[in-house]
Amino acid sequence: MMTTLKVGAPVMIIGLVVGLIVSIFQATTQIQEQSLHFVPKIVAMLIALLLLGSWMLTVMKEFTLRMFNDMLKFIGM
Repeated sequence: MMTTLKVGAPVMIIGLVVGLIVSIFQATTQIQEQSLHFVPKIVAMLIALLLLGSWMLTVMKEFTLRMFNDMLKFIGM
């Protein structure tokens, strides 16, 4: 659970912040275009994935190796 939160949280938080900013912008300008809400959020999340992807892969790789090592420990090898 903690690894899932650690890997997924940065991208989700960036999506949340960008969505909040766009919502405030839409409320102040009274523009109610749906594509204006989704496009910046998707672009921001894709940029976050590009920037944080190597770190996410490293965290998941370390988790997988730790699980395999623990599995061997539990089996008794």
